[in-house]
Amino acid sequence: MKKALTTLFSLFLGFSAFSQEKAEDKGKFTFSGYIDSYYLANFNSPKDRSNLGASGTARAFDQKSGQFSLGLVQTKIGYSTAKSDVVVDLTFGPNADLGQYGNVIGPLGRGTTALAIKQAYFNWKATDKLTLTAGQFGTHIGYEVIDAPVNYHYSLSNLFNNGPFYHIGVKAAYAFSDKFSIMGGLVNNVDNLNDNNGKTGLIAQVFVQPVAGWNVYINGITSNEASEDITTGKTPDASYALLDLTTTYQITDKFMVGLNAATGVQKGDYQGGGGPTTSKTWGGFAIYPKYDFSSTFSLGARYESFNNQDAVRGLRISNADGSFTGVSVTSLTITPTITVADSHLLLKPELRIDTYDKNFFVDGDGKDQKSQATLGLAMIYKF
Repeated sequence: MKKALTTLFSLFLGFSAFSQEKAEDKGKFTFSGYIDSYYLANFNSPKDRSNLGASGTARAFDQKSGQFSLGLVQTKIGYSTAKSDVVVDLTFGPNADLGQYGNVIGPLGRGTTALAIKQAYFNWKATDKLTLTAGQFGTHIGYEVIDAPVNYHYSLSNLFNNGPFYHIGVKAAYAFSDKFSIMGGLVNNVDNLNDNNGKTGLIAQVFVQPVAGWNVYINGITSNEASEDITTGKTPDASYALLDLTTTYQITDKFMVGLNAATGVQKGDYQGGGGPTTSKTWGGFAIYPKYDFSSTFSLGARYESFNNQDAVRGLRISNADGSFTGVSVTSLTITPTITVADSHLLLKPELRIDTYDKNFFVDGDGKDQKSQATLGLAMIYKF
């Protein structure tokens, strides 16, 4: 009898272990997201309560001043197994459209739910080192991202605002080790839901960790952004190429410094207005020092210089004859971060000063100004 009970108990343990293993094979669901809102005071006191300046693109998501504003609502669903995972990342709110630039017209016309899809992709872990990805995914380029909880500063840099946001296509990443990996892919142009010319864009990334705490990413993209002429079936040359360096160095347990530098070249102007027939350039850099005084309080800064003198990106001045005048700008942002509510709520008071080389703003008295200073509070709840 004792032997029989022992045998039954062993079978039960074996079945339990088998059941647990099968349960693990079913994968794991995750659900996360955030909501953010902000209030900004603009020291120029513009009558339209806008921070956008002459180009209408001087700021990315923090566009309003003198009022409380809702930013973005994100819901992110994930499912993962040992060999694959999938991500469905949906966004809503005033900034959803802005984060999906180029995704404005869906298959049913303007205003479809395609606007709310920030990311929708799956990964296949073909081997321990090779991962294949397909769908719509955030860009690999740049230091900052759309997600407010991930960025240290609430306002976004000019490098971010004038670079890609997302891509639709396929990519493959190969990790030679935890210190060296490469990625390459094919995408539907830059920030585009649908391919407008049949000219597939190329993306690439190289990751290197020279020493512990120092991460270096070299990123690139090249694409022809012109729309195909449906009468001739030909596509004019509107080439676009961008080379980007993103790096962080954890100097001590509390002090980190980041750097983002990018240079781009463009021929033709697919943004409208009749662009250059010869290649023009833009670029800049941003430095990000940050010090953690404690687990709930830190202080960070961002100094950025951005040059669009050739007027090929969005940060420019429209002229009466339909042409554009390029600008350059230096920006200083100082942000403390206070973490409360069991690390769910981030409070970010932020001072930002943008100084242009030309008159770019108009104050409340109707006078032209080269600079703009804003002071506000961003409130971000993540879950």
